[in-house]
Amino acid sequence: MAKKNPQTDARVRGRLEAIAIIETISIAVGIEITDAMAKMASVDILESTAICPGKYMVLVAGGVSDVESSLKRGIEIGGDVVADTLFIPHVHADIFPAILGAVDVAELAALGVVETFTVAASILAADAAAKAARVRILEVRLAKGLGGKGFFTMTGEIHEVEAAMEAALQVTKQSGTLVRSVVIPRPHPSLGAIIL
Repeated sequence: MAKKNPQTDARVRGRLEAIAIIETISIAVGIEITDAMAKMASVDILESTAICPGKYMVLVAGGVSDVESSLKRGIEIGGDVVADTLFIPHVHADIFPAILGAVDVAELAALGVVETFTVAASILAADAAAKAARVRILEVRLAKGLGGKGFFTMTGEIHEVEAAMEAALQVTKQSGTLVRSVVIPRPHPSLGAIIL
């Protein structure tokens, strides 16, 4: 439904410090939730879109208290059609550009990939990975064209990617949302061209 806002991309590295997601089983109510969340507080709508299989996802970012109150309002409006929610009050700064597709990395070092059953799990795992080690989160892909799943990619020195992977796996194993994970120590240059 709503497209990524290019103006948001310019502000990503500034005031955004919290992130929230509401996933619903109703597309119509998902659109209503988007409106209510935007009216409730000063938040940026990063995504508001239908996802597979027939669900809707709203992703907002902003200051901690604004995002929290916006999320609460969205949950109130959604009621029994809310399938999942997520709130990270102090999300790692790499997460926003990775969601928006605004990461610029010249060269791929070791590559880590984590695939999850849910959008929320993918963001939580990426946040944990970024906070645990010196890696760059390259992309956080959320649900579209993935059957409702999510995945993220990261790069860095092999020992850093392995440490970040361990943190991500702890998050996903606790919730039972891990599909698969891989670490590629030295990706072929043609893979780097595709990933970057």
